[in-house]
Amino acid sequence: MLKSLLLLTPLLVTLFWTILLNFDTKNHTNPQRILGKIMLLAFLVFFFNIFIFIPVKICIPFFEPLLQFAALLLYPMFYIYIRLLTVDDKFSYKAHARFLIVPTLIFLLYVAGMLATPFEEYKKWVFDRSNYQSLSPGVQYLKFILLLIRIAIIVQIIAVAAGNFILIKKYGKKAGQYYSHLEDDNASKVQLSNLVFLCVGIVAIFWASMGRSYFMHDMTAFLPTLISICVTVVYATMFFAIGWIGQKQKVLNPTFEIETEEFTHDTGSLNVAQRKILKKILALFNEEKIYLDMNLTILDVAQSVGTNRTYISSIINQQYDQNFCTFVNSFRVDELEKVIKKNPSFSLEVLSECCGFGTVHSLKRAFLAKKQQPFPEWRKKNQLVQV
Repeated sequence: MLKSLLLLTPLLVTLFWTILLNFDTKNHTNPQRILGKIMLLAFLVFFFNIFIFIPVKICIPFFEPLLQFAALLLYPMFYIYIRLLTVDDKFSYKAHARFLIVPTLIFLLYVAGMLATPFEEYKKWVFDRSNYQSLSPGVQYLKFILLLIRIAIIVQIIAVAAGNFILIKKYGKKAGQYYSHLEDDNASKVQLSNLVFLCVGIVAIFWASMGRSYFMHDMTAFLPTLISICVTVVYATMFFAIGWIGQKQKVLNPTFEIETEEFTHDTGSLNVAQRKILKKILALFNEEKIYLDMNLTILDVAQSVGTNRTYISSIINQQYDQNFCTFVNSFRVDELEKVIKKNPSFSLEVLSECCGFGTVHSLKRAFLAKKQQPFPEWRKKNQLVQV
């Protein structure tokens, strides 16, 4: 019973995220919707592989082409997902179909080989690909296509991981010019997702190298059982982590600018028009305390001031040598000092909410960045410890 449950864990995890991310799509972002499709593909891969471990193996020959197609689509779809977090505002076949052409062509070649091979021979080969010997042209063709699939997946794993790393590195800092919440400003979670998905690929290569026949012949043996359980638990953990990060992750480059903005630091003083805008910005922060909204973005400020986002970002960068996120959280830290001096018994949770940070983690990060001192240490030093 426990063994069966452990073998089913990746199936259940991917089914959970498939349902969560593919239903009620109005409340999900475009990247989250694509992540839902990725979870569906992963669910199909695990679902088809389950038949290796159960007595009803007659379905395997029919599911085999779909298994290979789903596996081939996983990595290009994950690349599209990262593109939607960085450079593309929505999925479109015109823009993204090119990433799916090779997997589709290989799938069609596999189906052609399956149809051209006598079914009995095809079935014997599917059940024991490592040991089945046949000079049949159909079987030889299918062996070549299977080799092509494995090479394609390895190339995809490397190319997607590298391509995603470049995109995240290039556009990750854009979030700091848009969001005020430190959790939204951080690209490290997206980089973590990319790393975890790379590990998914490495585990997949290990699993494929063992060969299906190794697990099909004797699933009562200790070593095949142990390996299969370990692999499935690792898969379940990794896909749960990817889903957990993805369902909270905001777009890193919300304005989807292709070229990185470069602000010149040494440009002298602001001109008259810029000083007027800066005065309006400071009025919003000092008088209206707009920074207390934890979901504040630079577009909110731009709309209130009556100018565009790029102009606001440029003025803040030129005058204070800060991005928008750092600028806003500087005001929040000042507010924190005022609030805690009046209310030293406030908990961290209350302080983070009433000062606009949203989370305790964001409060601690912002305070350390500005004061160069951990908040608990500063609080104790100033005898403002919670009672």
